[in-house]
Amino acid sequence: MNEGEQQPTAVWAALRAHPLRFPVTPWVPRCWAYLLGGALLGPLLLAALTVLLVLGLGLSVVGVGLPVLLALALAGIPVAALERRRLRLVEPAPLPDPHRPLPGAGRRARLRTRLRERATWRELAHTALTATALAAAALGFGAALLFSGALVASPVIVWALAPETVMIIPGRAVPGPLAALPFSAAGLAGLLLCAYAGALLTTAQVALARLLLGPREEDTGRQVLELTRSRARLADAFEAERRRIERDLHDGAQQQLVALSMTLGLADHALRDGSAESGDRATALVARARGEARQALEQLRGLVRGIHPQVLTDHGLAAAVAEVALRHPIPVRSDFDLPGRLPAPVETTAYFTVTEALTNAAKHSGAATITVSGRIADGRLVLQVTDDGHGGADPAAGAGLRGLADRVALLKGRLMVTSPTGGPTTLRLEVPCSGS
Repeated sequence: MNEGEQQPTAVWAALRAHPLRFPVTPWVPRCWAYLLGGALLGPLLLAALTVLLVLGLGLSVVGVGLPVLLALALAGIPVAALERRRLRLVEPAPLPDPHRPLPGAGRRARLRTRLRERATWRELAHTALTATALAAAALGFGAALLFSGALVASPVIVWALAPETVMIIPGRAVPGPLAALPFSAAGLAGLLLCAYAGALLTTAQVALARLLLGPREEDTGRQVLELTRSRARLADAFEAERRRIERDLHDGAQQQLVALSMTLGLADHALRDGSAESGDRATALVARARGEARQALEQLRGLVRGIHPQVLTDHGLAAAVAEVALRHPIPVRSDFDLPGRLPAPVETTAYFTVTEALTNAAKHSGAATITVSGRIADGRLVLQVTDDGHGGADPAAGAGLRGLADRVALLKGRLMVTSPTGGPTTLRLEVPCSGS
């Protein structure tokens, strides 16, 4: 059960709190405005949906009706967005958008995602109901409200027009304004009933909108499940990284340090001998030991740089990316405009996203140039890596990008890859600057 189903609607809460005083509260005109807006919107939607359906089916005979049918399938999205705005008339708490945000995604990716989301089809169902059943109910309510208002104003109507021409009851003319006063009383009673009927009808429509237009529990459940899977994959990735570090230490720096120790031992033995020949040999061994120590130091530095570069810790993301760009075999243009240092988890995630993207571009893209840019927008770091290669990259083919996506998911961010055949390939990272 989502949050909207757990709490009563604002109109229903006001009605239950003060049932006798409710007809004179501001909720009544707000409910009427909401329902009358639906009465106007419904016929327009019905006409639009009918045209799209007829055109789509008709053009499908000649093979060009698919775009129209796709427009029909997606028609519920803008209508639902409008309905969520209309709900603010009678529901102070905004109804959340159930769709996943897709900033930077291409048209095809956006279309595929929206068609796969259940919320899209729920919104289409709500649009169909708005155009038919809900519109009919709103039109009926509008007719009752108009008739009640006309009865209230009947003395004025009789006075303004010739009495013999005004027939409130069919076949019987009203002789004068005073004779119309009972009809005014009936109209007031009708308006009173419309106040309560409008509240009930609005409550039902708000509940239906919450059910069909808001996020559902299964959507949240899938997100929690995916986050749990991301954590599990990330834990596996960390374990694999630990084993890689151990292997690199064993095969690289450790072997180099063992050789250094043996060389120093030989030099010490030569120095103990005391002869001139042994002295020359000891000098050569010391020189070799210095080279081995320098090589071991370089291997350790490279290993540490792969774990977490020191320049990232000391100078931040822009400087770390600039250093990577200098060592990359493809020319890389770095364009960062950041107000200052970012939280450490954000900088680390962004740095390894850039290095993974640059590595993939060097191996597979055939690109001549790469551009890396970073900005802060709406409290989020927006990082984009674009190469002019041949495209066709498959994010699901390798574990590198999947591991980065898992890391980004833990920070409540998003990683998107757009790589049409022929290029360019764009990797876009968005992560909150809170780093949590």
